Amino acid sequence: MNAAQSVAGRRRLSQAELDMIVTAHEKFVTGKPGGRRASLRFVQLSGLDLSFRNLTDADLSASILDGCRMVRTKLDRANLFSCDLRKSDMRQASLVRADMRGASLRGANLAQADLTEADFREGQVSIPHPRNGSEVLRQEMRRGEVDEANFSGATLDGSEFSGVSAFKADFSDCSLRGAKLSGANLKEANLAGAILDGADIDGANLEGVNLAGAVMAGVDTSNAKIERAALAGVLGASTPEALAKAEALYELCLANQRWCKSGGKEGAAARLDGEDLRPLGDRLKGLRLTAMSARGACVVGLDLSGAHLQGANLQNADLRGANLQGADLRGAKLTGANLTKADLRQAFLSPLPIGPQRQALVNMEGARLRYATAQAADLAGAVLDGADLRGADLTGARLTKTRLRDVDLSQVQGLDLSMPD
Repeated sequence: MNAAQSVAGRRRLSQAELDMIVTAHEKFVTGKPGGRRASLRFVQLSGLDLSFRNLTDADLSASILDGCRMVRTKLDRANLFSCDLRKSDMRQASLVRADMRGASLRGANLAQADLTEADFREGQVSIPHPRNGSEVLRQEMRRGEVDEANFSGATLDGSEFSGVSAFKADFSDCSLRGAKLSGANLKEANLAGAILDGADIDGANLEGVNLAGAVMAGVDTSNAKIERAALAGVLGASTPEALAKAEALYELCLANQRWCKSGGKEGAAARLDGEDLRPLGDRLKGLRLTAMSARGACVVGLDLSGAHLQGANLQNADLRGANLQGADLRGAKLTGANLTKADLRQAFLSPLPIGPQRQALVNMEGARLRYATAQAADLAGAVLDGADLRGADLTGARLTKTRLRDVDLSQVQGLDLSMPD
């Protein structure tokens, strides 16, 4: 052990020492010769850089990582039990099923991180004596703490936040489907636009919370403290009336498919304007819905992957969290639509030929595409004037002749306007 130790008996690593350990771990993870699983327990790593490294399954329990840079670091199933991660930069990091029990993330930046099924609950840690090291240990219970942390646009589906302190934390536009928040202190937190379907908030403190525009289907608020909470525009569960109409709406969609397959001889283009389509779940996946109209419809969380939506009218529709992967949206109308955290990977949003030397462009003027994933999407010729693309991922997207007037491109990921036609 190096002579340089923190007051808690932790060994201080240099950036070079850390890089050597991580390189060996990356070989271990990928099955290459010379690999060795990283064991970084009880070490002092303050301010070091782990960005873009692969620490899947690594053990960093009870280590000090305050102020560390871990942008896009892969930490799936990593042991971060009782770590000090205060003010660390973990933007877009992958922490799927990571053990974060008893960790302190006060003021950390986890914007757009993937924390699916991560565990932030209370944990007990053994603290070594500052001089006698591991020979003399004391047990200490530590409560998970994410006060004032930034989770905007992050994915926290199925995560464990029971009893965690998240005072003034920013969860705006993040996904918390099925998250366990019972007994958590979320006082004055920002949950605007968050998707909380099926989340457990039993006994949680939501005093002064901003829930404006949040999606809260299947959320029981009866035992939560919600005094002074901002609840404007909260989207709850589908009404009994919407549930009762589900089969009739599905029949309209099937008629749309028959209309497409028969060249217009059977069926008709569906008219679903203003309808709540959430009860349809994944039943529209891959359907032929060319020229359907769903203006102002609620399509939150629906699976429309591979659907044929050429020329569809989805103006002002709520498509938050919708799966449109590989969907054909050529010539679609999406002005004013909300596509926050929608999956548009490999989607087709290019012009639709409608006659000799005529084509219909995809119109997404004023659309909200915050944190949308559009890797390898075809956006050639699409009109995105005035759209909100902050946090969107356009890695590998085709953007030939795409209109982007009055669009803030400073926070767009993977933007490449030089891709060849």
